Amino acid sequence: MIPVGLSTASVWPRSAATGFTLAAELGYDGVEVMVWADPLSQDVAALRRQVRHTGMPVLAVHAPCLLITQRVWSPDPVERLRKSVDAAAELGARTVVVHPPFRWQRRYADGFADLVAELEDGSGVAIAVENMFPVRRGRAVVSAFRPSVDPTDVGHRHYTLDLSHTAAAGQDAVALAERMGSGLTHVHLADGTGLAKDEHLVPGRGTQPCARLCQQLGAAGFGGQVVLEVNTRRARTAADRLKDLAESLQFARLHLGD
Repeated sequence: MIPVGLSTASVWPRSAATGFTLAAELGYDGVEVMVWADPLSQDVAALRRQVRHTGMPVLAVHAPCLLITQRVWSPDPVERLRKSVDAAAELGARTVVVHPPFRWQRRYADGFADLVAELEDGSGVAIAVENMFPVRRGRAVVSAFRPSVDPTDVGHRHYTLDLSHTAAAGQDAVALAERMGSGLTHVHLADGTGLAKDEHLVPGRGTQPCARLCQQLGAAGFGGQVVLEVNTRRARTAADRLKDLAESLQFARLHLGD
């Protein structure tokens, strides 16, 4: 059975503690911890207590890569990635999700592929580099990432495929999964309509081939993890948030064939 997890980002602006609690209540297989401004997400000991309290294992750690998290753990992106790998190892998580370097992080970008390989070799943790999306300004398309939004342009051992990002980038998600090949280790299951922004809709509410991709993963005996990373910040009530997360899990289980 393919593990289906819940990203703690899916309950923002609630704390990661809410993510653990709802994942357990709804029957997810575990959580992916998004490391960001939430103090709990940065505290490995506190996360271990959440694991014990809820019975929800940490499947993956999402390194602090966003613009708003450039000083979480360290202002040095190399150190942030190292700490993410250490946290994953301590929590028993098999995967770290990381974004490609920003264009202005030249030194980090130049050594990124070697750094990722070194950390994987030393830890046994898979560092799954995630596909991103460009910014569209009128007719201009500008990438904030070096060398591009597509990590297969460089080549890594492990990848994260994010379907909200393929929507925003105007990419074919199934074709990108094929390019990732056996390196596809982790999936952020969400949807998008093709707008030039990161929507993270409940799967099935946009235009992405979420069902088709899940069916292909299930048929192929995918050995990685599928994590729901959906946006519930507009949920009017706690019950609405719960409904969206339950629908997301049901979609994944149905189409993965579990």
